[in-house]
Amino acid sequence: MEIEDFRTFVEVADAGGVSQASRRLGIAKSIVSRRLLRLEAELGVQLLTRTTRGAALTEAGAAFRHHAARITAELDLARETILPEGELRGQLRISAPLTFGPTHFAPAFAEMARRHPQLSIRTCYTDRFVDLVAEGFDCAIRVGYLPDSNLIARRIAPILGKLVASPAYIEAHGAPETPDELVQHEALMQGTEAWSFLDGDRVVTVRPQGRFKADNAAALVEACLAGIGLAWVPDYYIDEHVAAGALVPVMTRYPPPPAAAYVLRPPGQHPARKIRLLTELLIEYCNRPKRRPGTSG
Repeated sequence: MEIEDFRTFVEVADAGGVSQASRRLGIAKSIVSRRLLRLEAELGVQLLTRTTRGAALTEAGAAFRHHAARITAELDLARETILPEGELRGQLRISAPLTFGPTHFAPAFAEMARRHPQLSIRTCYTDRFVDLVAEGFDCAIRVGYLPDSNLIARRIAPILGKLVASPAYIEAHGAPETPDELVQHEALMQGTEAWSFLDGDRVVTVRPQGRFKADNAAALVEACLAGIGLAWVPDYYIDEHVAAGALVPVMTRYPPPPAAAYVLRPPGQHPARKIRLLTELLIEYCNRPKRRPGTSG
């Protein structure tokens, strides 16, 4: 089988159609279709169902896509291993948070593309925690506290935040003074997460409750401004509101532990060179004055 047939199939599967994939790959639609037909003939199964709107994976295609993506990624890694100084080629698929991503990480992605004109970069902006292996991502940018996993992480920037409330909320409900009092308040959360605070050298963890949830920090800030509850959010989103008096830091004797932004990749002995170079570029960009996540500017 031809490796370019594998690449083309993965691109069609991810793009959702032959036309979209041909534009991404920069080749004619007839070449894309020819490669797909050749791959299906070699395998003896139908991988895609063609429709007027594009192409959808069959059950066999969905199973094969995962393996095809891994095969092409392994080949790219092998090429980089024997030609470590060569031009980056192939594709780099990144999952980045909708929070911070377009403002803090996108400039680094654009610079990566400028420096490596033979590299295709695909970025998915979402606050959902994607499955890197199952969904075919080379790496992900995660912000906050990392859950336990088998993924390999590298810290790229600190993120500082505060627990805040609006003056109207404090007037109506008071402000918590200790972590134990949080259970008496409405918390604005992304899901069912736990909140941690520092009591001297000791970390205190609580599980707050609340009726308003959103998977985006900017949405939580808006709810906080409306007086719905308390929110823990990065300083970047609240510095101006705190300076204007629209939000007030609460429980300041118990600050949250410092969080961070990380690059995560699937486990492996050697990270791909494209991921190493992207990580170094992100560290450079995120720690520039006025561009660091968790600070104002």
